[in-house]
Amino acid sequence: MMLMKDGVEAQMKVEQSPGVLILQEGSNSSLMCNCSTIITSVQWFQQNPGGPLIALFYMTSKPQEKGRLKSTISTKDRYSHLYIRDSQPGDSATYFCAVKHSALLTPAACTETRAEDLTQPPEGEQGP
Repeated sequence: MMLMKDGVEAQMKVEQSPGVLILQEGSNSSLMCNCSTIITSVQWFQQNPGGPLIALFYMTSKPQEKGRLKSTISTKDRYSHLYIRDSQPGDSATYFCAVKHSALLTPAACTETRAEDLTQPPEGEQGP
C-alpha cells in the first residue's frame, strides 16, 4: 500500500506473525499484527477452509473479548494482538488483520492457525 504525504510516496507495511501456528488442543496462543505507521483501528477476521470471512473484532482503543478470543490494540505502538484461549479444533482457520490509517484500509499477511492433537505425528510422518 502506498501512502502519499506532501507529494512523497511512502510504503506502509503490515505484517502478521506467526505465519503458521500449530496449537495443541486446549493450549493458549496469540497472533500479532504490526504496522509501520500509527494506526487508527484494527479489524480481525477468521476464514474457515472454503468459507466466508467472519468478522471477529473491530477496535479503535479498548480490548475486546468474545468467548475464548480476545483482542487488544495499541494505536501509538502500531500493533494488535489476537489471543486464543483453550484452543479447540473449530479454531483451525486462517486469521487476517486489517489496519486503518487515516482513510486507508490495508490488509496484512494472514496466519494459518491449526488446532491439532499433537500427541499424534503430523500427516506423512512416522512415529518412532
